[in-house]
Amino acid sequence: MWQRIQTLYLAIATALIGSLFFSRFATTFGEGESAILYREYLPYLLFSIMTFLSNLISLLLFKARMIQMRLCTISAIVLLAFQIWLGVDYFRNMGDMVFSFTAIFPLIAAILDVLAARNIFLDEAMVQSAARLRSSRKRR
Repeated sequence: MWQRIQTLYLAIATALIGSLFFSRFATTFGEGESAILYREYLPYLLFSIMTFLSNLISLLLFKARMIQMRLCTISAIVLLAFQIWLGVDYFRNMGDMVFSFTAIFPLIAAILDVLAARNIFLDEAMVQSAARLRSSRKRR
């Protein structure tokens, strides 16, 4: 399981998304300084839970490569939507808030998910090619 590079990509993406549950999204400056956590805002919490679970499930489904590849692709799309939502909130509240560096974690995790899906596809193609070669040898 751990000898494949896509497992490393998925583990890092899962850790990045998991860290969002414990980090702050932004700090507001007004009548006092207050931190806004990702888990306090319901859409961010839902995005984090969905992507964390899909990454965790795809990490554990290393024997079912096609399902793993599809889950990685879906997770990357949801992470891009999450990043777009964060970008919209950034431009909407640019003067009122200071955003944390964790606001780019969904983008990094999406890139890692795409890389993992690509490597899973390459592994599946290699397995299919080897199976085709073995079946052609048996016929001789």
